[in-house]
Amino acid sequence: MLNPKFSAKPAAGTKSLGIRELSELCAERAKVVGIENVYDFTLGNPSTPPPQAVLDCIKELAEAEDQVAIHGYSSNQGFDETREAIAKSYNRRFGCNMTKDNFIMVSGATTALHTISIILNIDENSELIAIAPFFPAYHTVAAVGGNKLVIVPPDTENFQINMEALEAAINPNTQGVIINSPNNPSGTIYSPETIQKIANLLIKKSEEYGHAIYIIADEPYRELVYTDEIVPYIPDYYPNTIIAYSYSKSLSFAGDRIGYVCTDNNIEDFDGVWRALKKAALTAGNVCAPSFFQRVIEKCVDVEPNMDDYIYNRNLLMNGLQEIGIHTANPSGAFYLFVQAPFGMSAPEFAELCVKHDIYIVPADSFGCPGWLRLSYCVSRATCEGSLPGFAAAYKEAEAMAAAK
Repeated sequence: MLNPKFSAKPAAGTKSLGIRELSELCAERAKVVGIENVYDFTLGNPSTPPPQAVLDCIKELAEAEDQVAIHGYSSNQGFDETREAIAKSYNRRFGCNMTKDNFIMVSGATTALHTISIILNIDENSELIAIAPFFPAYHTVAAVGGNKLVIVPPDTENFQINMEALEAAINPNTQGVIINSPNNPSGTIYSPETIQKIANLLIKKSEEYGHAIYIIADEPYRELVYTDEIVPYIPDYYPNTIIAYSYSKSLSFAGDRIGYVCTDNNIEDFDGVWRALKKAALTAGNVCAPSFFQRVIEKCVDVEPNMDDYIYNRNLLMNGLQEIGIHTANPSGAFYLFVQAPFGMSAPEFAELCVKHDIYIVPADSFGCPGWLRLSYCVSRATCEGSLPGFAAAYKEAEAMAAAK
């Protein structure tokens, strides 16, 4: 008999639909009206191609004489040369002193987060903290490690962190705090001042409870920045940091699943942490990260992302929606626009109105932020431009509904 938790059918309506399910609903609609007539903002799946240097490298590797060396297994930690190239990049960018032994290559940031969650499961009471708004998969990340996920409510004014609420959430069972900056879904970059406050708090609480409380730095959007704001290198503020990184977003590799787990040398009990991480990576299913794309990263480690489309889409949608009357956050990074449902209606209600105009956006109830919706603008410029009349129509319908109450 199938486990009912996995086999049960979802209820009707957008509130119960996850990101992938909404995307699939949009794809079905596209078969009816044509893909050019639907506006899919559901997935963080870059439509911008990889940078030309990356495409050239892929072609070069695909035509190389020794294909066995390119496509065969690496060690569980990854190719030495790949990890050494990443370490040298870190040393140049952040002024640290990394080597290949600070990295494990994994199949994307999700595998990295699962690996970290596994090592932080001390006992059946272990907890991880997520700060709303947060990526809904953090529930699965915690569960894979056998941990409970504790949610800190959002600061919907600035989308920084309510430090009092964070402190109240920390207790003797807390093993880690997930920090995602630039943030999915708000686009916020946590400032150096915010990171310093978190560091000071965790130092105090670690001493109080007699064990390390780790920062889990989820950083797949680190390079996608639109302002002069600095994305802090968190180990400079708090040595007990474990980083989960993916090239999915910066190099448009979403389906190729390549990333890493790393720590700085100054993490407490370096040798013990790394023994645990190596074992946990195998437990998380990381036999080895994709060999071909390890080799690509080795040669393209400092290639910068294509930002032109993201900048255009961000500005077009943020300004266009605000002109319509829809309130949005002001994203400093990533490629998401966080939108507030108008006239006090719920996010699923506004999402349903948008669906009537073939616009698909994700209610943020599952992100821990009711009343808001996530719009992924890593799509074509035509999708963004074509959606604005539909957003205007949905807004007018929402206004009429509010007036009729």
